[in-house]
Amino acid sequence: MQLYTTLSMRPRIQAFFLIVIFLLAAVTLRLAYWQLIRGAELRAEARQQYSDRNIEITKRGEIITADNAALVINRPVYNLGVYLPGFTGEVRALPETISNLLEYEITDPIIATDSLRAPLYLTELKNAASATMSARLAKSNGYVTLAQNISETVKSKIHETGLTGLTFDQDFTRDYPEASLSAHVTGFVGRDDGGNPLGYFGLEGYYNRELTSRSRIEAQEKDALGNPLLTGTWELLPGRLGRSLKLHLDRGVQHAVVSELAKALERYGAASGEVVVMDPKTGGILAMAALPTYDPSRFYLYDSSLYKNPSIANTYEPGSTFKVLVAAAALNEGVITETDQCDICAGPVAIDKYSIKTWNGEYKKDATPEDIIVHSDNTGMVWMQRKLGGDKLVEYIKNFGFGEKTGIDLQEEVASPLRKKWGEVDYATSSFGQGIAVTSIQMVRAVGAIANGGKLMEPHVVDTVLGEDDLPILPKTIRTVISEDAARRTTELMIKAVEYGEAKWAKPKGYTMAGKTGTAQIAVSGHYDAEKTIASFVGFAPAHNPRFVMLVKLREPQSSQWGSETAAPLWFTIAKRLLLHYNIPPDQ
Repeated sequence: MQLYTTLSMRPRIQAFFLIVIFLLAAVTLRLAYWQLIRGAELRAEARQQYSDRNIEITKRGEIITADNAALVINRPVYNLGVYLPGFTGEVRALPETISNLLEYEITDPIIATDSLRAPLYLTELKNAASATMSARLAKSNGYVTLAQNISETVKSKIHETGLTGLTFDQDFTRDYPEASLSAHVTGFVGRDDGGNPLGYFGLEGYYNRELTSRSRIEAQEKDALGNPLLTGTWELLPGRLGRSLKLHLDRGVQHAVVSELAKALERYGAASGEVVVMDPKTGGILAMAALPTYDPSRFYLYDSSLYKNPSIANTYEPGSTFKVLVAAAALNEGVITETDQCDICAGPVAIDKYSIKTWNGEYKKDATPEDIIVHSDNTGMVWMQRKLGGDKLVEYIKNFGFGEKTGIDLQEEVASPLRKKWGEVDYATSSFGQGIAVTSIQMVRAVGAIANGGKLMEPHVVDTVLGEDDLPILPKTIRTVISEDAARRTTELMIKAVEYGEAKWAKPKGYTMAGKTGTAQIAVSGHYDAEKTIASFVGFAPAHNPRFVMLVKLREPQSSQWGSETAAPLWFTIAKRLLLHYNIPPDQ
């Protein structure tokens, strides 16, 4: 009987053990799931229960002009959220209420200008915002983010609804009070791949590290009632305000440049235009403008080709403006004097299969350097180049800074490398600015060396980086290219070019100015298009104690292809306004 009882209990014991093993396995698997698969998530949730984390958003640095006008500031925006336990209204009606109060902007420029599609698209944006909020509310019983980057105006409207449980976390976005006035100088702030603010182009891109702020983060353990634990851990990541930038750029000068450039584009029918104004003594950029341009506050509405600053990112053939640099080199080397006479200027100059001619088909036998510069004689420049020699010409081209970046503190600067092999025709054409690619900032800096007694400066837009310890950007001399005497003598040739050249009719009375016109044909598909030119004028004023050096450039002017009839009048108009702005009296 006892044996029978024992045998009959064995299956029950085995079943019991199987159940125990099964339960242990289930518990083990569950623990493994919590620890290995959801471990990080659960630890994070636990930290939220006993740790308090306070984040204080700090501002990105601002950008101000030399006369303390704001070019770039930070505008407060808010991230709207709702704490559902504190919300007393109807949750299902909340998305529609909020979406009706938000502001929407159409980012597609084609749709934005379509009177029929725009209202429909705005309705789609509102419905999409409402649907997103509804989806978020359905997934949470706690805190839910409803909208981001809402303006102060929208915040006030939402406050007026009287809804409870809403939160407004302050953040900041970039604002450009002057709109497109200096877009190519400032650049803009977009987002990187991680969604973080990142400066692009211009100053925003070049000085992104200095401008970027760091949020202040404080973390501390707390008890069940939310009170700090004296024995708990406390961590602090100090915040840092972004450094601000104070520029050499003067708002009054910039405004004068932009307004006159816009008038000139309309007057001469040019496709685009540029103006760069620099202090030759310091290299400080006093103004820099290019049209067409864009609004950095709404950069996404414009073609991305407009983002780059053409004065530093595009190259062109300088044409006759380059002649003053070759003349300066020849005077500096002592291979010509003001009284020397050209012995090849009586007619076209043959080089291999090419024939070098003057721009107007007129030739002056025994032309002096003054005649050559005043009348912009290409054959005379070949004479100067031959006196100088090919190797010396290339040496001076390099010393004037061509073939290398200027070092200007703007993102996206380029420099076209000089040719490696030079032939006789290459030396000849380069002497009058053909067959060599330069940027506008390179050209301004090179002529600035003549205005600055032969010293080549590094151009800078920023005068001082502002912060706890201000960091001034000191003037930097790159090298001495020519002697003071050669600079003075070249200046006299440039004065004669203004007084007696093709653009003499446009010169303001009472001021001595030094300059040179340029008209360069645009290379298209391996040849020059006779109908498409770049008209330019470069010079400085007052000639004997320059306050500024300036380059004006117009692409494809329709009223006249010549720089003397388009770029020169624009240069003189701007120069007159700048002389009045700086309160410089006439010297004649």
